[in-house]
Amino acid sequence: MTEETYNSVGGQAQVGSLIQAGQIGEVHQHVHAASAPPPPAPYQLPPAPVYFEERQAEQERILRAAESHDGPDRPLVAALTGIGGIGKTALGFHIARRLSEGFPDGVLHVDLDDLRREGTVEVADAVGQLLADLHVAPGWLERSAAGRSKQYWTCTRGRRLLVVIDNARYGTEVLPLLPASSESMVIVTSQGPLHDLDGVATVEVPMSPLAPDDAARLLRHIVDDPRLAAEPAALLELVQGCGGLPAALHVAGQWVRKYRRRSLTRLVAELTAELYRKGIPMVEAVWDGAYGGLGPEAARLYRLLPQFPAPVVTAPAAAALLGGSVLGGSLLPAEDALEELEAAGLLQLATGGYRMHELLRGHAERRSHEADLDGAQRAEARRRLVRWYRRQATLADLLAAGPRLTLAALEPPLEGIPDTEFTGSAEFTDKAAALRWLEAQRLALYGCVRIALADERHEDAWALCEPLWTHFLDHQHYADVEDAFRAGVEAADRAEHLSAMVRMRCQLARVLWEQARHEEAAEQLGQALNAAQALGDSTQERKLKASAVEFRGKLKSVQGDWAAAAPDFEAARQEHAAIGNAYGVLLQTYLLGRAALGTGEPERAVELLGEAHRMAQEQSRERMTARTGFELGRALRQTARAAEADGLYRAALANARKRGSTTDEVRILRELAGLAEEAGRSAEAEEHRTAARLLADRAGGLPEAGQSS
Repeated sequence: MTEETYNSVGGQAQVGSLIQAGQIGEVHQHVHAASAPPPPAPYQLPPAPVYFEERQAEQERILRAAESHDGPDRPLVAALTGIGGIGKTALGFHIARRLSEGFPDGVLHVDLDDLRREGTVEVADAVGQLLADLHVAPGWLERSAAGRSKQYWTCTRGRRLLVVIDNARYGTEVLPLLPASSESMVIVTSQGPLHDLDGVATVEVPMSPLAPDDAARLLRHIVDDPRLAAEPAALLELVQGCGGLPAALHVAGQWVRKYRRRSLTRLVAELTAELYRKGIPMVEAVWDGAYGGLGPEAARLYRLLPQFPAPVVTAPAAAALLGGSVLGGSLLPAEDALEELEAAGLLQLATGGYRMHELLRGHAERRSHEADLDGAQRAEARRRLVRWYRRQATLADLLAAGPRLTLAALEPPLEGIPDTEFTGSAEFTDKAAALRWLEAQRLALYGCVRIALADERHEDAWALCEPLWTHFLDHQHYADVEDAFRAGVEAADRAEHLSAMVRMRCQLARVLWEQARHEEAAEQLGQALNAAQALGDSTQERKLKASAVEFRGKLKSVQGDWAAAAPDFEAARQEHAAIGNAYGVLLQTYLLGRAALGTGEPERAVELLGEAHRMAQEQSRERMTARTGFELGRALRQTARAAEADGLYRAALANARKRGSTTDEVRILRELAGLAEEAGRSAEAEEHRTAARLLADRAGGLPEAGQSS
């Protein structure tokens, strides 16, 4: 069958008939032949700028090193070092574009400052980002830093990759991100030398400010203006005043372009007068000139942008900063302000929005403090931003996870600022669109939690953590989510909100136990259960109590102590039954069945999992029907009821394929392989194992990945 045939309803039905007929070889041949081609190699470089100062000496040094590199098992590292604004990133991108054709497996980029919290980068998150860029699905990412490193080495072994690592501070941040291939290359930018890159073939390329002639040439590329040639003395004074920094020259060029009717000599004289009047460097005067030429709304947005907690700002976020009373219910004023800032050289276009250079962020902060001495405008902008993100995250959570136990109410719309439309294309559901938004905006969301806590908006802080739970289940950015959930715990404590104190600690506990920090998780759950004792008897509070007990049982189960976990699941089941929560009863019965399997009681497991399976069918919960059916199949297999197990496995397999869950598919195929092997059907068992291995390899999983439930 062709790929079009498979993707049709009839094609899927044909697969189902093949499964029922037991034609396993044909099924696996069909599925793998008809599967989509491998995704394209990643290429994460922005478009080349219209103007760029070549820096030929630096380029030639790196190119010579690349041509002569013959390291046995490690890539060449080109380290570009120099002060901020000197053009390290631009040069790194330029070299990467020149060399990209020699790296057919992909060109990756990671900015470590985007992942830095209080000066530290969590290695697991950085490696996880690179693995995601290499098309490793979230469900296949290893949880520990060590596991992700092994996975990254496996994925990059023997491949020809080019990796650009921006804003490193230490060699120890770079080492875990090096591909396991001498055929690869890494370009690193840093403000200082990386002395601790031990055992790595490194070419160090220190970058100095542009010489006056080079700076003048770059300025002519930025703005084609006859005054630059007609007034060479003024041109020299301007480029020298910019300190040879491309970041400053870019703003200066846009500033010169804006005032076309004034002589260059007059413009530079005005800057010099400003310099002497305020006692500031020429670079600051250039930026002041660009800022002074902005319209009122663009200038106000410029002053407020340092309050935004993520590197890339979107038009809706800018609208939240500005406030709806000014915008009149439209994003157009915010979009116009962003475009005006970009035209003035004060913002740069970036994937998904606009980015502000750190040097300009400092300048904007200084102008903001001048215009808003008591900080009231900045505080109000932060309040609007947090409220808008809280509402959008809650709406995304409702679409992605459906109705579930949550404590915080949905924030009302922010006056005059439209909500995000989580609409999918023909290929994606609303749920998928909502999950993509949560991932794309995660740095802003995590940042808003920190802002809310710092501003003593405690309910906002812990309320934001509720939708971040849904995001965490699909994307394990451990450092960020742990930081956010700890802030949620602190905010709930300060607000003395008992229910939130319980919920936040349960969420944090799972983050900790997934990193094998079991004692810390147990401490959080102990505090959650103590707080739960003071809760009342409303349905929501009783459900929350049962949830905390369930979490304690899950912690015991991940440590392998199923016997100790079972009483917690039973206690939670009884509480859910008492308040008439049918799904809670279903879930705890399922967990009790798994506990029975874990303690070597397959007959008891068959009874419990059979009951859970029937409840899932009665409640029309498709995914739980598949999960309970798979676990019931495992129990039946242990009680020598192979035929019944086989049918349940195949139903679960069909559901996993329908959902596109390769982790579940691999796990089920491995069980089917074991079942076939026990029945003496070695060829069929090998078919299943081969299919599982191919799926795991393609998804970027380690050899044993996908086996845990």
